[in-house]
Amino acid sequence: MNFTEIDYKISDNCAVVTLNRPAQLNAWTPTMAAEVRAAMRMAADDQNVRVIVLTGAGRGFCAGADMKRLSGISESGRIVDTQPEAFDPTSRKDYQRKNTYFPAVPKPIIAAINGPCAGLGLCMALFCDLRFAAEDASFTTAFARRGLIAEHGISWTLPRLVGQSAAADLLFSGRKFLAPEAHRMGMLDRIYPADRLMEETLAYAGEIARFSSPRSLKIMKRQLWETSMQTLDEAMDVADAEMALSLKSEDFKEGVQHFLEKRPPAFTGK
Repeated sequence: MNFTEIDYKISDNCAVVTLNRPAQLNAWTPTMAAEVRAAMRMAADDQNVRVIVLTGAGRGFCAGADMKRLSGISESGRIVDTQPEAFDPTSRKDYQRKNTYFPAVPKPIIAAINGPCAGLGLCMALFCDLRFAAEDASFTTAFARRGLIAEHGISWTLPRLVGQSAAADLLFSGRKFLAPEAHRMGMLDRIYPADRLMEETLAYAGEIARFSSPRSLKIMKRQLWETSMQTLDEAMDVADAEMALSLKSEDFKEGVQHFLEKRPPAFTGK
């Protein structure tokens, strides 16, 4: 597929999806949204891909929604938007909306946040499974300073990572904050010097791709995202059922065998 606003590459069983409008700090557009979704579908369907990395070209990750489009909306007073088909119809309805589908992608998604990350860009980063960032990356929710509200699911994702009060601070003020503070809050999992961010992210992703069962990754990701809507009892029921299926899987057999034979695993995802 020919992309115009993103780049898609595969390296060592990792798909790297790069937002590619560097002159606009990779501001989000309808075209970019469609292309990211298409890239996620390609990665999900490719058995050689085990992990997905989302990053930005140039000096920014994503500056949020393209301001030219926001200007057009403010003049017309209308939002013309279409709801795409569910990425995975078997996933919870919560993860079938336009910007909430990352949890339905059956492979881990790591955001490698290389620079400014704002508004919708931050929302999409929060729907990734892990977030690594450059030490000098900056963040802002931005919505309050644009006369908007907590949109695109951020009122649900942000408090779950940083807590209710910290989320209120970041949403109400719309202030800029830097990677070290975001890391202390729990919004980021790791921070690195800018020149090492992609190297370290790909090394981590590569380790998962080499040593973790694709089947296990798929099931565990769904478990993690669904527990927010479950009681402990419900989560235990799901775990018991999935464990029974795991014990019958080829990946479980390989997991035991490679350990006993002291060799690298050769998981198939089955």
